[in-house]
Amino acid sequence: MQRLDKFLADMSIGTRKQIKEYVKNGAVSVNGEIAKKSDMHIDETKDIVSFMGKELVFEKFHYYMLNKPAGYVSSNREGKSPTVIDILKEEKVKNLSTVGRLDKDTEGLLLITDDGQMIHHLLSPAHHVEKEYEVHIKKELSPKDIEMLEKGLDIGDKKKDGSIDYTLPAKVKIAESDAESAPVIYMSITEGRFHQVKRMLEAVDNEVLYLKRIRMGDIKLDVNLELGKYRRLSDDEIKILQK
Repeated sequence: MQRLDKFLADMSIGTRKQIKEYVKNGAVSVNGEIAKKSDMHIDETKDIVSFMGKELVFEKFHYYMLNKPAGYVSSNREGKSPTVIDILKEEKVKNLSTVGRLDKDTEGLLLITDDGQMIHHLLSPAHHVEKEYEVHIKKELSPKDIEMLEKGLDIGDKKKDGSIDYTLPAKVKIAESDAESAPVIYMSITEGRFHQVKRMLEAVDNEVLYLKRIRMGDIKLDVNLELGKYRRLSDDEIKILQK
């Protein structure tokens, strides 16, 4: 149970002051009857609340898939650069955060939600959620390079005791590409270190020219989702994440 005005505020109908006026003017109904007071209590999971004749569907949490474009930072804080949260501003959902981050120049799959518990679960090192990237690189990888990436290597990180903090093993698959274009690989990692994919390729004397995340766990980037566009996750996709 919660107050009607809080429910309407959470649904981004307006401020508490505006909502009080809306109720006063008869714009809000509960179970088909005009609401008399903005501080009345409702059961948001059972009662039918309508505003201006439109039913408001209660959602405890919101889940989105974004095909992130380059030039946007994975943050909900304002700064010099536009943020990925800016792209979803028309949703008018409070407390949205990204599930992990993508570098400003990196494109692809980014999950965004207001479900803090799910974010914590997906990012927890204990769960080793796999992230897969399409990586365009400067030169072809040698068998030795692949072996080093798949074994785990030194990218300059240190443990608390000063010893080398090797990366966890990655998975590397060579993609088919023509002789005139840059080599392409698909690389999967289970960590989220700063610039990790780029640093791992640098550690085998290579360079990332283009980076795109295409999968997180069992959620794949929707091939029909244009760059810079987003959509809500399907019920099946949400269930996959909740597992």
